[in-house]
Amino acid sequence: MTLPKISIRSSILAAGAFALLLAPSLPAASAMPIGSMGAAPQAQAGLPVVQVAQSKKPKPEFWRKKVRLQTNEKPGTIIVDTNTKYLYYVEGKNRATRYGVGVGREGFGWSGTVNVGRKAEWPDWRPPATMIARERRKGRNIPAFVKGGPNNPLGARALYLYKGGRDTIFRIHGTNQPWTIGQNMSSGCIRMMNEDVEHLYNRAGIGSKVIVIGPTGKGADGIYTDRGMDFFGSMFGG
Repeated sequence: MTLPKISIRSSILAAGAFALLLAPSLPAASAMPIGSMGAAPQAQAGLPVVQVAQSKKPKPEFWRKKVRLQTNEKPGTIIVDTNTKYLYYVEGKNRATRYGVGVGREGFGWSGTVNVGRKAEWPDWRPPATMIARERRKGRNIPAFVKGGPNNPLGARALYLYKGGRDTIFRIHGTNQPWTIGQNMSSGCIRMMNEDVEHLYNRAGIGSKVIVIGPTGKGADGIYTDRGMDFFGSMFGG
């Protein structure tokens, strides 16, 4: 079965769940701060819990903000600019929420228009065989299955991206490595801080249009213009 026609800079098919892949042993930790997230499923037995230090956050420019966004796209549309490392949720005329994201590292960038095909809370992760084999060649052993929870690289929520009714293998998802937001670190997926992906998850429905702008930023000017912080929206918006 062939993948949907999406402009992809690499022929490698990967789930893109994370780039700092699970090393042979993960650092042990006592707990993971949940913050505004819902309760996480109990961590699976035998696996250490990944510690997420609250101080390890992305730079302030990648924190969630209300912005004035000029676009012809309808409310409910998601625009991902992998060049600037921002994801926009269009709310109305000149209004959007902007989130910082982590995107594909070199060779894993892509662009195209897709849709949210399904959604999941604390999703399980099943990396494709191609990823497992590729990482094994690098001396990294990643499991074939990771149950949803704090250990899971997909984080608190996942929006699965489809094209023509078929899974593209790419997702918008949370992460247990929030310090990677704003960086090119993934294998093609769009990663967000857990509290941000929860915020987006509660607003974006199945079928939501998702426009992904490639790593060169080509065509971005014809899709949107970010006019900066929406002060009134920030003061009175949700």
